Amino acid sequence: MALSRERLYNPGVIRKTAIYSGSVQGVFFRATARELAHDFDVTGCVRNLPDGRVELVAEGEVGEVDRFLAAVGRAKAGNIVDVTVDTGAASGQYASFGIVY
Repeated sequence: MALSRERLYNPGVIRKTAIYSGSVQGVFFRATARELAHDFDVTGCVRNLPDGRVELVAEGEVGEVDRFLAAVGRAKAGNIVDVTVDTGAASGQYASFGIVY
């Protein structure tokens, strides 16, 4: 679902970029994140980084994005050593949540 212009100007709509490190590549991290995203009203993407980390970008209502990131963290807890999260304004550039190859 694409964020409407009205949602972009809603202060409750945000963008969070999470960078996961640990054993996060080659363990279906991206596929898991994409499947979990179906249960949440979020858009964005997940991709492997060249240095072995994974970047996940999620946009939506604050609580929804936080619940989604928590679900990803629980699902892949055995693989994640560290996560850093930056919060910013939603861009509205995503129509859905997908994997970037």
